[in-house]
Amino acid sequence: MSYFSTNVIQLIAEQKIEEAQSKGMFDDLPGKGHPLELEDDSNIPEELRMAYKILHNAGCLPPEIQERKEINRLIDLLEQCEDEQKRVVEMQKLRIMIDRSRARFKHDIRIEQDNPYYDQILDRLTSLQKKK
Repeated sequence: MSYFSTNVIQLIAEQKIEEAQSKGMFDDLPGKGHPLELEDDSNIPEELRMAYKILHNAGCLPPEIQERKEINRLIDLLEQCEDEQKRVVEMQKLRIMIDRSRARFKHDIRIEQDNPYYDQILDRLTSLQKKK
């Protein structure tokens, strides 16, 4: 298809949309006036996006997403933990979960924390654990 025919098709589509809008054909659509709920699938390989969408619609989570939820749950627990010894144990569990996830799914997992030293603390705990 040439550049010219693509532009013509795009122009016709835009005209049809404008006609429908002026006739009020979009006025009674569900969700009107509410923000769109866009899903961020940028971390999912393009060839898996459709399969993941089907799983999502069926109420199933891919393993990567399930692990990410578990990691986030553990992070939330850590933020509320006041016992220092328990926090160290949970941080070690978190480090193991992150390392396993990185190895299994071959991509880095970033932890969004307010504490800029969070990764350094986890690295230190890992190195201390290896010395034992």
